[in-house]
Order: sequence, then structure tokens, then C-alpha cells
Amino acid sequence: MAYPSDWLQMTSNAFSGFYHKHRQEILYGVSLALLLFLLRWLELRFLILDHIIEIYVGAIALLFTGLGIWLAHKLTTPKVETRIVEREVFVTAGGEFTVNEGERMRLGISQRELEVLQLVAQGLSNQEVAERLFVSLNTVKTHSSRIFEKLEVRSRTQAVERARRLRLIA
Repeated sequence: MAYPSDWLQMTSNAFSGFYHKHRQEILYGVSLALLLFLLRWLELRFLILDHIIEIYVGAIALLFTGLGIWLAHKLTTPKVETRIVEREVFVTAGGEFTVNEGERMRLGISQRELEVLQLVAQGLSNQEVAERLFVSLNTVKTHSSRIFEKLEVRSRTQAVERARRLRLIA
């Protein structure tokens, strides 16, 4: 039975014998491979030098093509973001609605502002509210802005939602 050290010794002797026997052919093969590599490198170098302008133009064209594709993708991708908002919905339990006078007095909302708020809740525009109440458009806008301040909201829908939650309107 041969041990690993014996096998290594035999392999090393066989390679050594092969190398000494074919030394000249191996040197010729290696030198030809190096010469071929050198010639290919020189050929490529002269080819590049002869066509350097075309290579630069091609590289710039590829760069701008990639930039154009990226920019088109950025500009045409829609920026839609879906948000889910959960809110409490207050539902009256039937019966007759009565205004929460205590809350109305605490907020300082006048009877006329409450009328404007009720008409806004019905979905009427400022012009339609003005026609219904026989006042000017500017008066309705003034009432609306004061309602927004008192209810601490920014929009008509927020004002209607908050007023319903406080039981100021039906």
C-alpha cells in the first residue's frame, strides 16, 4: 500500500522526468504563446488608436442612450400613492335631532353661522348659500372662514364632519 508521501514523490519524479525530456518543446510553446499575446495586444492597441474618435462617439452615444432611457422611465412612472385612512363615523340612533347648544355656545358659533354650516353640509356652493339666505357672497365667505376658525379645521368637508361629531348639525 502506497502512502500519500510516496505518491507525491512518484508524481514529482514523473513530472521532473517529463519536464527534462520535453524541456525545449515546453519553452518553445510558452515563448510562442507570449509572442502571440504580445502581437494581439499590439494589434488591439493600434486598432484602438486608429479608431479612437469612433470609440469616443460610440461611448458618448451609449451614455446618452442610457440617460434617456432612465429619464423617460422617471418621467413616465406615475407617482400615485395609495393611503388608507380609517375614521370613526358617528351615526345618530334615529329619532329627532337636537342641536347641542352647550357645544355651540362654548365654540361661540352664531345662529347665522350654524345656518351657513347646515347649507354647506347639504352640498351647496357659497353662491347657492348666499342666494338661499339672501346675503352677499362675501358674507357667506366671512361666515365660512369664521366657522373654520372656531371648529379648527381647514376645509368644508372637515368642518361638516366635525360639526356632525359635535352634534351641531344633522
